[in-house]
Amino acid sequence: MDGFEFNKMAGAVLGTALVVFGLKELASEIYHSEAPEKPGFIIEVAEAATGGEATGGGETATVSLGTLLASADATKGATAAKTCAACHGFVKDGPNKVGPNLWDIVGRNHAAVQGFAYSDSLKAKAGEPWTFEALNEFITAPKAAIPGTKMAFGGVKKDQTRADLLAYLATLSEAPKPFPAP
Repeated sequence: MDGFEFNKMAGAVLGTALVVFGLKELASEIYHSEAPEKPGFIIEVAEAATGGEATGGGETATVSLGTLLASADATKGATAAKTCAACHGFVKDGPNKVGPNLWDIVGRNHAAVQGFAYSDSLKAKAGEPWTFEALNEFITAPKAAIPGTKMAFGGVKKDQTRADLLAYLATLSEAPKPFPAP
C-alpha cells in the first residue's frame, strides 16, 4: 500500500469523525435544554378514599367490615395471600420467616409468636388481640396503623381484597372466629 492510499483512508476516518462531532454540536445548539432547579419529577396523586366506594355525588359510602366479610371469598383470599407468603408462613406450628407465622392470627394477641423479634411498637400492644378490625386496619397500611413496625409492606388498598384476605386468615385455625355482624 502506498502513501496515497493510506492518506485516503486516514482522511475518510478523520472526515467521518469531524461530521459526527459537528452534528453533535449542531444538535446541542438546536435542542438546547436548561438544567432544572430541582432534579426529578413531581408526581401528584389524588388521595384514594378508604372504607368504601365512591357514590354519584363524589362522596364515599362506607361499608362495614362485617358486610364486606359476609361477601368475602376465602379462596380469593388464599390467592391474595401468595404475596404475603414471601415473608409469612400459614401452617400450624410452621417456622417464622421474615415475618411471624400467621396460623391462628385472628384472636391471638399482638407480638405473641414465640421466637420472633417484634418491633417495640408491636410489643407495646402485646396485651391486645388481633381482631378483624385491627387486622383490617393493619393490612390497609401497616406503618400508619402501628408506627414503628418493621413490616415493610405498603398495604392492601382494595376493601374487597382485604376482606377476602381476612376471610382466608380466619380459616387458618382449628376453631375459626366468627365474623363481626354486618
